[in-house]
Amino acid sequence: MTHLTLQAVTRRFGAAQAVDSVDLSVPDGKLVCFLGPSGCGKTTLLRMIAGLETPTSGSIHFAGRDITRLPANQRDFGMVFQSLALFPHMTVAQNVAYPLKLRKTARDQQTRRVAELLELIQLPHMANRPVTQLSGGQRQRVAIARAIASQPKLLLLDEPLSALDAKLREAMQMEIRLLQQRLGITTIMVTHDQREAMTMADEIVVMEKGRIAQVGKPLDIYRDPVSEFVADFIGLGNILPVTYDGAGGVNLPGGRRISVAQTARMPASGSDIRLLIRPEDVCVKPASDSAAPNRLAGTVTFIRDVGASLEATIDCAGFTLTAATTPRETPGLTLGMPVLAELPSHACKLIAARAAH
Repeated sequence: MTHLTLQAVTRRFGAAQAVDSVDLSVPDGKLVCFLGPSGCGKTTLLRMIAGLETPTSGSIHFAGRDITRLPANQRDFGMVFQSLALFPHMTVAQNVAYPLKLRKTARDQQTRRVAELLELIQLPHMANRPVTQLSGGQRQRVAIARAIASQPKLLLLDEPLSALDAKLREAMQMEIRLLQQRLGITTIMVTHDQREAMTMADEIVVMEKGRIAQVGKPLDIYRDPVSEFVADFIGLGNILPVTYDGAGGVNLPGGRRISVAQTARMPASGSDIRLLIRPEDVCVKPASDSAAPNRLAGTVTFIRDVGASLEATIDCAGFTLTAATTPRETPGLTLGMPVLAELPSHACKLIAARAAH
């Protein structure tokens, strides 16, 4: 079931088009991430859903009702801002109770609901502590508790983790995801961090210049991006300019031929295309191994060793490849070593080249 539907939603600020004719359906009970670089329109889109911005054109429907011009305070949505916007002069319990107070909820119901929420976010012992005395992660949890206090039908999160350090950020990603699953609340989160989106989302909406570039499950977008922009934005990837040879293969810079398994999606001969292969799919073989199709001779020019994994840069005369491997898979890998980089045909994807600007 789809709870939220956007139809041709556009937002202009003077001559600038922040959001350009977006169509989107958000399924009920799922966590959806709007992902993209700064200035791609993701926060403007979220603010229109929240009712904080009005679309220039298009419509927004929620649970079958047109809410395009409905004021924010009548939408019954919870929102957590990047700044968290907690009240510094209030205690944890008072912050959480604030939306209930606005709704004139009975005092005993407020007390019960606040106790329930503080238990949920694992901060019952901090009810009477001023929010100014909390850590970043604790403040984050209080902001979420306040946003869901009035049991909103939709939870909107605008880059809520960007101010946290890396370790805490990862811990909070898990906490928010588990909380969302436990409550079953439809959630939309804005982020520019592809790892965060991959970790948390049921579905990712990749945005580029005010438009939707691709929508899909995280792994589908990672494995099967529709364009060079999406491939480059989601994860690390080797993206090489190639020409299709018309016979199930492509020619790399320097003329080496690579066979590609996905012949059904081959573009027309001569099209401006790219070959994508993820670093973990590049197999590093000793130079003494036999030559074979899709094996390229190269030299190791850089190694990043982080203990459990290795990242090697291989110069293949005319282009470089990044390979992700492990010390067990490639023992004794050293700088300057000649190797063979194998590109399995099933892992080679053809994608549309980024449009020239």
